[in-house]
Amino acid sequence: MQPLSLLGPVDALEPYAGFVVFGLVLVNMLTRILASRNYEKQAKDDDRETLSRWIPHEVSNILLVLSAFYFLTLHHHGGIVLSTLVLGLVITDFFEVEARSVELRRGLPLEKPKAAVLASVLVLMYIGYETVFFIIKPIWDAVI
Repeated sequence: MQPLSLLGPVDALEPYAGFVVFGLVLVNMLTRILASRNYEKQAKDDDRETLSRWIPHEVSNILLVLSAFYFLTLHHHGGIVLSTLVLGLVITDFFEVEARSVELRRGLPLEKPKAAVLASVLVLMYIGYETVFFIIKPIWDAVI
């Protein structure tokens, strides 16, 4: 039987979809660090009242959401959990930037995006469990 080809050429990534999402989560974490540095630079500018979003981080958020939805088409249970976590991460990112803008308007020092970092670590742990569990599976099976 011919496997279902939902997205045509994109389905060539099917065996590597988990690793693609894993890589995008790491890229998203890197862009979050760079975005935080960019927000701190913007805060040093005296005539600013709000922060502008950093486009590379927003693009990585969009790619992460799309890849999580693609993972959902391949692995339904893991994809639902991953998609929920990724959407939570994106919503957290949105509100973190808004919170930094409020801090900027009030003249407070900018805090680090603690909630978004925690959410991204949670997403990283889950997709790591989904993709690289085969490394510890023999030890896990021996213990359990």
